[in-house]
Amino acid sequence: MSTRLRSLTGTPAPKPTAEPVTVTVARVVRPDVQEAFEQWAADVQELLTAFPGNLGSSLLRPGPGSDEYHLVFRFADHESLSHWEQSPQRAEALARVHRLVEDERIARAVGLQTFFAVPPRPGPVWRSWLLTVAVVLLFTTTFQLLAVPFVGDWPWPLRLLLSAVYVVTALRVSMPRLSRWLAPWLEGSRRR
Repeated sequence: MSTRLRSLTGTPAPKPTAEPVTVTVARVVRPDVQEAFEQWAADVQELLTAFPGNLGSSLLRPGPGSDEYHLVFRFADHESLSHWEQSPQRAEALARVHRLVEDERIARAVGLQTFFAVPPRPGPVWRSWLLTVAVVLLFTTTFQLLAVPFVGDWPWPLRLLLSAVYVVTALRVSMPRLSRWLAPWLEGSRRR
């Protein structure tokens, strides 16, 4: 029997049940301020525990070659989440974090089933391999052209160390941005 028919017959309509809301905030954090960001995230997680309806939170740190953190928190319902989102504590926390991040994305999921949703499959492995090889080739070539004329008489272990430091640092800075810019190509459909 529909809700409309129940209310016409005098039977009270069932009250909609509140469902948990999960919020994931992805932030790309500059490498030089990651320690400050982690302290900020710990402070925010402490703040969240004081809000009614909070079901917990966690900070997911970046994997290799990434500077993207994910702060995940859950509330019992939209009303509890709204209380947090409109609070002066949240406004103050957001004012402090903007100087630490380069990019931010927010995603919300309602209900328990979306909290356990399986993420989409990554694109073909050969594409990320090809991008990595191309970028390493670019940086090693740049090092050979620009630095070797000045350090060519250094002992080879020292030249190799300098080259490795340069290439790894350049990859750490450039790969997250390149991966975002080339995401449609990197995550292209797999052939089965």
